[in-house]
Amino acid sequence: MDLSAKSTQQVITFTLFRFEGIQAFWIFAQMQKSKKDFKMVQGLKFFKLMGSGGKNGFSKMLNVNVYTLLAVWESEEAAKIYFDESSHFLGFERRATEYWTIYMKTSKVHGTWSGQKPFENIQPYQSGPIAVITRATIKFRFLRKFWSYVPSVSKNMDERDGSIFSIGIGEYPWLMQATFSLWEDMESMHNYAYRSKFHSEVIQKTRSLGWYSEELFANFVPYKTVGSWEGENPLRPLMV
Repeated sequence: MDLSAKSTQQVITFTLFRFEGIQAFWIFAQMQKSKKDFKMVQGLKFFKLMGSGGKNGFSKMLNVNVYTLLAVWESEEAAKIYFDESSHFLGFERRATEYWTIYMKTSKVHGTWSGQKPFENIQPYQSGPIAVITRATIKFRFLRKFWSYVPSVSKNMDERDGSIFSIGIGEYPWLMQATFSLWEDMESMHNYAYRSKFHSEVIQKTRSLGWYSEELFANFVPYKTVGSWEGENPLRPLMV
């Protein structure tokens, strides 16, 4: 899989950060404070700085230590300049206990995010690991019902063959939720999405009841990673 660093095609990065102690207060403040700074980053077309849930990320409780930055870049060069040379990112890097960035190309996408279509279909999936983002704004009247399904679905995801990593993230607690997951291959992801009893039931409920006011589903082809998570790079054995 040869995705050149000089390519002008759109690149998506997903960065996980861990902040400890007093730095957790700093990153919490950045959720609003840093928006104007991100809007000034050259080559950054779309971004979301998000928090995560407790336990494995799929929880109504917040994890005050783990945050994520999803970014859409006009090119890989623009992304690299930001991560390698920007004083803005340096502020995150020097305060974080650990961070891990995954470079990806969009493979398939359906839906919108904040009324936009930020991802382009430019890298058809062929083989190897695949990343998935599902995102939704939940209608207020369905909040209780939606969250009653989350523990069973998240437990079932962790136990599925081919699951590498997964986390629940969101822009606003409880109302705007997303999941990011990594799978060894497309087959493993499909087995979970369409053959898992709990996940299939949620899909059926979503379609029949209309839980969401906005939703998005996207697949990505990861091709490069920087940093580590929990002391290792979960994708390294699969990156060739």
